[in-house]
Amino acid sequence: MTRLNRVVECAESNHNAQIPKLWLWQEWARSAPNATALRCGSLTLNWRELNQDIARYRALLVRSGVREGDVLTIVGKNTVASVLYYLAALELGMTTAFVMPAPAELIAQKLTTLYSSHETVFIADSNFEPRGDFAAVCHLPLASDWEQQNAFVRGVAEPDVSLRVDVDVDAGRLASLIFTSGSTGAPKAVAHTLEQHMASAQGLLEQLKFGQEDTWLLSLPLYHVSGLAIVHRWLVAGATLKLVEALLFDDLAGVTHASLVPVQLQRLLASGVPLALTHVLLGGSHIPLELATQAAALGIETWVGYGMTEAASTVVAKCLNHSGDQQNSSVGSVLPKRAIQLIDGHIWIGGETLASGYYHQGTLKPLTNAAGWFDSRDLGTICNHELTIIGRADNQFISGGENIHCEEIEAALLQHPTITQAFIVPIVDADYGARPLALIEGGPLLASNQYDSVALTHWLAPRLVRFKHPEHYYPLPQSQDANTVKISRAALKEWVATHTNFQPA
Repeated sequence: MTRLNRVVECAESNHNAQIPKLWLWQEWARSAPNATALRCGSLTLNWRELNQDIARYRALLVRSGVREGDVLTIVGKNTVASVLYYLAALELGMTTAFVMPAPAELIAQKLTTLYSSHETVFIADSNFEPRGDFAAVCHLPLASDWEQQNAFVRGVAEPDVSLRVDVDVDAGRLASLIFTSGSTGAPKAVAHTLEQHMASAQGLLEQLKFGQEDTWLLSLPLYHVSGLAIVHRWLVAGATLKLVEALLFDDLAGVTHASLVPVQLQRLLASGVPLALTHVLLGGSHIPLELATQAAALGIETWVGYGMTEAASTVVAKCLNHSGDQQNSSVGSVLPKRAIQLIDGHIWIGGETLASGYYHQGTLKPLTNAAGWFDSRDLGTICNHELTIIGRADNQFISGGENIHCEEIEAALLQHPTITQAFIVPIVDADYGARPLALIEGGPLLASNQYDSVALTHWLAPRLVRFKHPEHYYPLPQSQDANTVKISRAALKEWVATHTNFQPA
């Protein structure tokens, strides 16, 4: 590999990795038994009660025939039971795979990644019936209603010392399997150890204040690494974890920390809802200066970051309130326990948070090169120790011989005061090879409900060279939920192919 313009950034941690002698929830149950650990709607559990419930789930898993090293698959949205299953599985030396709700055939594909034909599938899901050549299938209860779930578990799995399977706290065992989005191919199961998750949590919390008196809202799904990262920050800090029960805005009551996408924060601030928020970690797209300013006026620290599944979530971050230049489009400096380097403009990631590999039926495929670096396939620059993301290498297209990055156009559009979301889909063009088509939420409309492309062209003129301006504007499909962690570019391309007269490039 040609190594040009090689820049390496590393952050040293103030503390060595802290490997507990007890599971973290057991430590908090001993040192702060009556402190609130978890909330969801009317349910409140202190650390002592949480530890007792984990013991019940541990007993349920043992009665189901699990063994150390088995995989537990949890399908569905966040529930209290999902969190308890995960922590109980850790105590038993199991690995938990979190899977997004999806059509049966897609879930079946993922199960064939997780289990070989001679293994028993242990699955917690209320609806899905696994199909495939497996030794057996063991269903575990997973109800969204806590009272129903709790009544069942208490009825069949009261804690019993004789049932306990003692596994030492080995933070080097595989803890979780999270599937990638599959934007560049078939989804892969990324395998992390507890030690890697803890390094991710500890490194971020050395920069972003989060303590025992605080509450972090689990607003992101556990089947995304950004959601699972919240769980490990909660465990490291001994704080309170709050699960979303109904509506996001309602569940923010009493919450001090939240992970949101910019459009969520924008709508939250516009709602006028009283907030206890002190810190918001944003991800997903360009952060408008006005948004950070509005949040700061309410005493909310707005953090922006960059990360990925293979690196256990956030790799670099910065607080916009403390940034000397809020117009700076960087996503911050590298966090403790991580490292980044640029090789020919490509971002490579290293450090203690990198996953152990890609998991397939009990084996691991390395994801790093021989030197321990992972190719993120993102492009970026580093200036004054801060990283700026140019875009995905595979989101680049050529128009009239010029390289164009979708993210650059999207960032320019998101500076418009009325545009809240923007995505670029390259479309086939006979003259230039490809041209950009924009799917946006908000923006100037004409009386005919068509976008005012003349006004947008005029507005973009000082911000983007002319050949990068979108040729066409369409509203973002309503099926693309603004509250999702990551909108599928593949789905947007499919929408353009079926709902417009253009062919994606």
